[in-house]
Amino acid sequence: MIEFDDELEEGAGTEEELYVHHRFVADAGQKPLRVDKFLFNFLEKTSRNRIQKAAEAGAIRVDGLPVKSNHRVKPGEEVTLVLAQPPREFVLEAEPIDLNVVYLDDDLAVINKPAGMVVHPAFGHFTGTLVHGLLYLFQNLPGASSEVRPGLVHRIDKDTSGLLVVARTDYALAFLAKQFADHSCDREYHALVWGNVREDRGTVTGHIGRSLQDRKVQAIFPDGKHGKHAVTHYEVLERYSFATLVACRLETGRTHQIRVHMKFLGHPLVGDAVYGGDKAPHRPELPKFAQFAHKTLEMLPRQALHARMLGFEHPSRPGERLVFEAPLPEDMQAVLERFRRYAALK
Repeated sequence: MIEFDDELEEGAGTEEELYVHHRFVADAGQKPLRVDKFLFNFLEKTSRNRIQKAAEAGAIRVDGLPVKSNHRVKPGEEVTLVLAQPPREFVLEAEPIDLNVVYLDDDLAVINKPAGMVVHPAFGHFTGTLVHGLLYLFQNLPGASSEVRPGLVHRIDKDTSGLLVVARTDYALAFLAKQFADHSCDREYHALVWGNVREDRGTVTGHIGRSLQDRKVQAIFPDGKHGKHAVTHYEVLERYSFATLVACRLETGRTHQIRVHMKFLGHPLVGDAVYGGDKAPHRPELPKFAQFAHKTLEMLPRQALHARMLGFEHPSRPGERLVFEAPLPEDMQAVLERFRRYAALK
């Protein structure tokens, strides 16, 4: 049995705690009531002591402000609570999942992951992940007997497509992990963003961590008081006036790094509902742009992000560097062709 106790759900880098979010609004006729009792009335399967511990941790907020467990909730106030999900025990079993293996040897495998596939088990995704497919293909992946992430050196978001490397031995896992840790591997993503990126190339530097307003998303902290150091280098590949195709090279690997950094520049990824890319910019000067953008988002109901290139030194062949490239998936190619045709009409 494996004890599942954390959620590395999306992104590449830092571990995420497994949280469940609750939100309640006090009725207009309610009398003032201690917040721990107020929540206990709604959360029948949660002990009052657990709720009080959440208050001590600052995880209970009333109208956006953290409160202690003795705070009295008044009519109309909004109460939000974040609770750590109790550990879940389950058996990690192999599943016959079709995986696109682009390279394979005794030390490692390189996979081209499709958009929509979760990399490893997490809250809400206990079957059908890439890891389940890896266990079906390979025997004795490092950590397979006790971990929910056997062989994984890094990960990419569920709705991001592209390349990732999997270690097949303990030595390969340690060797590859060190390259990711010291940033000596190469990772390039292609991202389609809204708007005309001003500079042909540039670098975004800003700490990334959980948003202080919404812990379900990541935020950038330019002053460095929160989060972890994050650096993304970008270069414009194509311009369409209303959108831009950029290549992004990761110097670090934080959760949602490219998505957060491009939003910080004012250019959210096309289709990225979490960071505002599911709404196209207002461009009244372009003919029927609203209809055009709406159709585009129907074609690509995910963030337009693809792990295009991956390079690293081979674990057992000193000095030999492997570099892999994966073409853009069909959905992103179709949107790019659509953008080119529309841009040519102007």
